Parts: sequence; C-alpha cells; structure tokens
Amino acid sequence: MALIQDSHAALNQSNGGKPAATDFAPLRRIDFHAMGTRCLIQFAMSDAAVATRFDQAVRAWVQNYEARYTRFRDDSIIGKINRAAGNGEWVVIDEEMERMLEMCGTVHFMTQGIVDVTAGPLAKLWDYHIEHPRLPTEAEVALACELVGWSKVEREPGRVRLPQTGMSLDLGGWGKEFAVDMAVQMATEHGIEKILVDFGHDIRVVGTPPDRPAWHIGLEDPNEPGKLWGSIGAVNTSVASSGNYQRGFVIDGQRYGHIIDPRSGRPTTNGLQQVTVVAPSCIQAGMLATAAFVMGPENGLDFIQSTPGAEGCMVSTGAKHQTRGFFHYVVS
Repeated sequence: MALIQDSHAALNQSNGGKPAATDFAPLRRIDFHAMGTRCLIQFAMSDAAVATRFDQAVRAWVQNYEARYTRFRDDSIIGKINRAAGNGEWVVIDEEMERMLEMCGTVHFMTQGIVDVTAGPLAKLWDYHIEHPRLPTEAEVALACELVGWSKVEREPGRVRLPQTGMSLDLGGWGKEFAVDMAVQMATEHGIEKILVDFGHDIRVVGTPPDRPAWHIGLEDPNEPGKLWGSIGAVNTSVASSGNYQRGFVIDGQRYGHIIDPRSGRPTTNGLQQVTVVAPSCIQAGMLATAAFVMGPENGLDFIQSTPGAEGCMVSTGAKHQTRGFFHYVVS
C-alpha cells in the first residue's frame, strides 16, 4: 500500500489538487527532501501569509529534528550517544531527548519488544545493501543479540549511556511517524483544518481535501509493485505500512527480508508481504504495522484488533487478512 516505510512504493493521493468551489481555500503543496525520503504536505488555506508561515515553520522544524536525531551525523545527540558506547562515559541530554527516550521505552513496551531502537547491530549483520550478502553464523547472530535490548540502555536524570561497545540507538523505526504527527500539530497551531502529511509514505490526514469526502491513499499490490489493488478513504486518521517485498536478498532460493525480529535476531519468515494499519496517530499506525508484520498473520491481526481505534490489513501470497472494521476504509 503506499505508505510503507518498508516497500517505499508511491502513494496514490487522488485529492484533486484544485481550489475548492465551496470554501475558496486552495490546496497548497509543500514538497522537500528530509530524513532520507520525500516529504509532501498538502493543505487547504485561503490566507497566503499563514500558508507561508506554516511552510517555513514546518521545514525548519523537520531540519532541526533530523539534525538532532539522525544516526548519520556525529554531531547529533544520537551520534554522540552512539560514539560513546562502551567507553563508560555518560552523555548529558536535555529534556527533549529525555522525552524521546521515554518514547523509545513506550514503543518498545507496546510492541512487545519488536520495535527496539537498539536493534542496529542486527540490521548491520543482515545488511542487504552489500553487493554479495551472506548468511551470518549462529555465533555472529548471538553476538549481535548481546548488543540489542532496550533494557540494556542505562539512564539517569539528564544523562544516558550505552554500556557495551557496538551498541547504538536508531530512531528510524518510528522517527518519521513521530515527525508526521508533529507536523500535523504545527498545522493545527496555524489554524489549518484540512491537511495531508506524507513523510516517506507514513501519512496522517486531518479533515477532507477541497470538494472531496476523503483523502484517497493508494493500496499497493506487493505482488506487482507500482500497481494498486485498491485505496483507502481517510479522514482524521493515520495510515502506515510495513513490508519486505522490495528490500532483502535471496540465498539458495530463500528470501531474507530487511525486517528483523530483535527477539530472535533473524529476519521474519512468516509469509507476510505487507501490513497496512489505520490508527489515530501516525506513530501508533507505524509501530502497529511493524509489530504485526513480525508477529505474523494470526497473532498480528489479533494484536491490531486489540488496539482501540486501529484497523489493519495483512497481505501474503494469494491471501489478504483484515480486521473486522478495515473494510470501512477501503473505497476501491
């Protein structure tokens, strides 16, 4: 389906892109690149000055957010924490970073340990980017697992440290979704009531687009990437997907996707190709989609259904499994 932080297929957002005949508020666009992906915002606003202020504010916030929390910059707070891993020194952090770490713990708890910001060593071990991927040995998997686990992160008020060399933090598992929710909050503060925020196909919408009853978000067919099997009609909700049908490698006829279960240290092999979740917030939709994908069709579906306000669809070869209320969102 679209969204997908993992398949990265293009969304089909058929919202018209034209001025509304009823409220005279044109549908404006903000389009930029950040956090390693395309960031697209569409919103209705008749006041050009307000639209400009929001444009400038959201770009500046995302730029600052990325600079602070990316693992790819040594001068980011995440970079400093990772660089100090295993040297015994505490890294001083501010209140905002304290809140981000609290979020890490909450997401870890709510996903039963599946979405873990310390899982970087496992992703490195199963790296699908390299020219000739190989299967790691049992010993290598065990060693990497020793470096993974949210409970291993040592925290005290105003400071944090990673006790073992090789440990690292990576907010990539839910960082874009959090940024989407923050962009929507900023829009509300600017008086914007109709908006779609799409950061790398993690999406949240408020209200409806001009002259249409809902924002339409394409559902990609994982068996034919680039084509759609339907779309979601979204109003005041979020949509996120998780899938492994485009990222991974094949050895001896076995495909190893990039989504790894940190509890086992290995890629998931449960037959799922894609999970799409609709939920009140983008961070909730994202973490539910990832966790459900790792859990598999039966347990994953139960997990989504047990979450108030969430619905989901799980796609495997030749089959679709969905929660009881998901059909309410599918429009074609």
